[in-house]
Amino acid sequence: MLTESGPLVEKLNQVTRHLKTTFVGKDDIIDLMSLCLVGRENLFLLGPPGTAKSALVRALAQRLEGKTFEYLLTRFTEPNELFGPFDIRKLREGDLVTNTEGMLPEANLIFLDELLNANSAILNSLLMVLNERVFRRGRETRALPALLMVAASNHLPEDEALQALFDRFLVRVHCDYVAPDALADVLEAGWNLEQRGGAEAPTITAAEVLQLQALIPTIDLRPIRSQYVELISKLRLAGVAVSDRRAVKLQRLLAASALLCQRPTVIASDMWVLRYIWDTDEQREIIAGIVDAVVLADEQPGQHPRAAGSEAPNADAILSEVQALTAQWDQPETSLAERTVIKDQLRYLHGRTQWLPNEVQRSYVQEPLDALWQKVLQA
Repeated sequence: MLTESGPLVEKLNQVTRHLKTTFVGKDDIIDLMSLCLVGRENLFLLGPPGTAKSALVRALAQRLEGKTFEYLLTRFTEPNELFGPFDIRKLREGDLVTNTEGMLPEANLIFLDELLNANSAILNSLLMVLNERVFRRGRETRALPALLMVAASNHLPEDEALQALFDRFLVRVHCDYVAPDALADVLEAGWNLEQRGGAEAPTITAAEVLQLQALIPTIDLRPIRSQYVELISKLRLAGVAVSDRRAVKLQRLLAASALLCQRPTVIASDMWVLRYIWDTDEQREIIAGIVDAVVLADEQPGQHPRAAGSEAPNADAILSEVQALTAQWDQPETSLAERTVIKDQLRYLHGRTQWLPNEVQRSYVQEPLDALWQKVLQA
């Protein structure tokens, strides 16, 4: 089964790499979007305006060949604005049926901006949607085709009533302004995006994502079950409210991490995702310390890149990828679409190379990278 999923995983990884070339300094968020997409869990983005929260989700939506629904919530938003109005023709016949065309119940990717502005009517309507992927209105009940639900806000819930809504988002991640030393890369990537416009880029279909999601139950979690139980217990003792429901659902993300690494079994480092289950800013450092004690001690091969927990680039890894891209570019059968992906990856690697702290390593990696750039420019 996993052998057959290889091409699908690579398609998703190509989309992920493409997004990373566009959004500098957002690698953790992009990796989490990919993980939640495969694990079919909800993601919450917290950050001030202007940090590309909406742009990140829209960029993923463009790469996902499916239906997308996006809405900016206010305290005056009504359920009809999300789910659609009642069908007038059916209503005349005495049936309460919702016309959901183009609305949330038909979307594969759902983005709810400023989620925590929601009122009580929206709160009640969304709870079942977020938790069970089911739309219920009156006597209507239907399963939703949603593959991923993302919400964004510039603040955490202050009203206790909204805590239930926030709790339905298993993974939470900060979306901050990039570091000053990366601002030049942000400007370059943004300008390149303006120039590329609708240039050809990698995509993955909703049906292909469904195939990946269907493989989650085939991943074996037994090798790390005892470690996982111990880690959850430590988090609870530290005051982190990890409910039984959340602990069960997090297993899907551990399996998704293994699947994206082409492994049939989960290893301890796949528990890196537990760094992102905080409820408050004060918990982030505490949780990271507890989780990293387990994750960073795992030395098994085939770890998810996010498990290392460090944003510092690896010179050997960059060099190896440049060499692989060069070999692929030199093959006469490489298609135009594949060459576009190589260009995007090359831009990303160029940015990562500038972050190498060792000048000797940076020069050593830069030489083959520049040589491939020359080939690309001459093509």
